[in-house]
Amino acid sequence: MQVSASMAARSYGAARPLTSPEAEAAGSPASAGTRLAGDFAQVLQRAETTAQQAMTGDADPHALVASLSEAQLAVETAVAVRDKVVEAYLEILRMPV
Repeated sequence: MQVSASMAARSYGAARPLTSPEAEAAGSPASAGTRLAGDFAQVLQRAETTAQQAMTGDADPHALVASLSEAQLAVETAVAVRDKVVEAYLEILRMPV
C-alpha cells in the first residue's frame, strides 16, 4: 500500500501545473492592461504608417481601408472598455458604506 501511495503522490506532482510568482505576475490584470495598451498603440501606429504611405502612393488603397477599419475597431473597443470601467467605478461610489 505504501508503494502505491508514493507512486500516486509522484504522479500527482507531475500532473499538476507548476506555479511560480513570476507566472502569476505575468497573468495579473496590470500586466494584461499594459499589454493591451501596447497592442492598441501598435494598431494605431500601423494605421498611421499605412495612411502616410497611401498619401505618398506607396501603399495599396485596400491596405489603407483594412488598416483604418482595424484602427476604428480598436478605438471602439477601447471606448467600450472605458465606459464599462467608468460605469463600474460609479456603481462602487453609489454603494452604501
